[in-house]
This record gives sequence, structure tokens and C-alpha cells, in this order.
Amino acid sequence: MPPRETHGPDPGQAPYFVRSHGRGRSRDRSASHAGNRRRAAPGPKAGGAPRRTSRLTGRGGVLAITVFSFAGIMVAHWAGTPTAPGIAFTLACLLGAVLVRPSDLLSLSVSPPIAFFAAVVAAESLFALGSEGFTRTLLLGLASRLAEVAPWLFLGTALVLVIGVFRGLPGNIRDLGDQLNGRR
Repeated sequence: MPPRETHGPDPGQAPYFVRSHGRGRSRDRSASHAGNRRRAAPGPKAGGAPRRTSRLTGRGGVLAITVFSFAGIMVAHWAGTPTAPGIAFTLACLLGAVLVRPSDLLSLSVSPPIAFFAAVVAAESLFALGSEGFTRTLLLGLASRLAEVAPWLFLGTALVLVIGVFRGLPGNIRDLGDQLNGRR
């Protein structure tokens, strides 16, 4: 058996069979040779207005989805509008996918159903506090709320994934694979 090759790709580069060859994000390779990783400051656009760079973190996006969902559940309970939690969740997913930093899209893309479930548990716990059978009331409230909002959950999660794909989610997945395989 021939000896195993010990050399690998250059530091900061994926193996030849994983490289995008012009697809996805491009980097300036000449700036990273000496370990000097400076980024150019964002300058004004062609119209002369400064570029706005403030973005939500992934955790902020998940928190926004949870808060919007909780508010929608409260509105649905008090106003009697069963579509309010679904609309609030979908709107929060849309805003989160657009406003979250591209580097945090991976954490946001898996979180919307979990965030909605946390909001439902919190809201239904509040609704069940004064009842005689707390556990029974909580479980029935959870089941009915999740059943009536299921199509909205699919829509919101699909929106996050589709928008995330166009904003750089495949690159995040590729970077995670590189990190897990020890290439970075």
C-alpha cells in the first residue's frame, strides 16, 4: 500500500473537489497570505448615501420570532382571531430571514418551529394558570394551538429557508462542513 499523503490544501482553502470555482462568495486571496485579514470599510453607494450595516444576530432573530409569536397568540386569545398567531409567526420569519446577518442564517434556519413552540408553551401556561386541571388544560391548549397554526408553521419555515438560500445559507453549510472536517 502506498504511503498516505500528508499534505492538504493551503490554509483557508477547501480541497479542490469542494471549491465553488466562482460560485457563491468570492474572497480576495492576496490579502490573506500574510495573515493580514483587514476588510475594507463599507463606503457610500453609487447614490452617495452611506450603506447601513446594522443587522440582527441569529439569537436576536430567534427572539423576535418568539416574541412575535407570543404576541400573536395573546391577540388571538383576547380578540378571538385564530389566524393572528400564524400571521405574526410568518411575518416574524420573513423579517428575521431578511434582517439577520448572513453568517447567522444557519442558526436561524433551524429555529422557527422551536421558537414558536416555546411561545405556545409560555402563552398556554399563562392561560391555564387559573384552571383546576393545569396539566390537562395546558396539553389541550398546546395540541389545539399547534394544530390550528400548522400550515403557518410550514409557510414561515419555508420562507426562512428560501430567503436564506438566496442570502448565503449554502455557503454557511459548506463552512460548517469544513470546520467539522478540520479544514479550517
